Amino acid sequence: MVQEIKDLTKVCYDLGQQELHGLTCGKAQDEIVLCLHGWLDNAASFLPLMPYLPGKKVIAIDWPGHGLSSHRSADAYYHFIDWVYDLLQLFEVNRWGAVDIVAHSMGGMIASAFAATFPEKVKSLTLIDSIGFINANAEQTTKQLRQGMLSRLQGKKKQKNLHTSEESAINARVSVSDLRYQDAELIVKRGLKKSGDGYIWRADSRLRMISPYRLTLGQAEQLIRDIDVPVQLIYGEQGVDMVASGIKHFGPLFKNFTAYALPGGHHVHMEQPQQTAEKILAFIGHR
Repeated sequence: MVQEIKDLTKVCYDLGQQELHGLTCGKAQDEIVLCLHGWLDNAASFLPLMPYLPGKKVIAIDWPGHGLSSHRSADAYYHFIDWVYDLLQLFEVNRWGAVDIVAHSMGGMIASAFAATFPEKVKSLTLIDSIGFINANAEQTTKQLRQGMLSRLQGKKKQKNLHTSEESAINARVSVSDLRYQDAELIVKRGLKKSGDGYIWRADSRLRMISPYRLTLGQAEQLIRDIDVPVQLIYGEQGVDMVASGIKHFGPLFKNFTAYALPGGHHVHMEQPQQTAEKILAFIGHR
């Protein structure tokens, strides 16, 4: 059960050709904590965390193609570097200075690239079950391109699954993740829309297409080396294997890095919101 958030409000940012929707709580004059969700999640994944961050203006956005945010135009796709530009536009529209960022999974990768590239806009970075980047050997470039192009062709032919009820969709999400039912329910309810006699996912189907390119390991390492701001990692003891290997490989490349394990899985911030928030507030307070 999520604690009541008395001042929770909806927010929408106009980026020109795109609208980013989200959820926010806290006073306007409070310091911003910007929360960035993972792939196929949405802003609701931070609802359990919000009550435990008093004195902060917490803003959780839906990435393009997720939640209530608009989809990219019909001739566009979801390239990793474009997420970084979305974030840059968000800062420009709001005329934000530097803020503290909390980012989960894919959001952590985007935030890491953003922190390396625009350090003047980031006070601190808290990664949640995310470290480094998905990367591939240069020798895989041609194969990756072929798979990406073919997935676009195949994706055009696929229809979204129709669920007869919200419960059906929640159970479907639980079956392909380590999410608890109550956590999946928060994410799924924001990610569904009514269609005829059932429900379909709001998420853009193009999000599931294979990327036509990946960063090489050398590029991924360089981005991490170029992060000057303090970074902390909060990860689940039963989280994704990529994090355990990432700590060993990418951890030593950060200039200022700490890591903490909490009981839980990939969505540890939903399972352990109070403990996660305590780590975030302590980290922000010491930066």
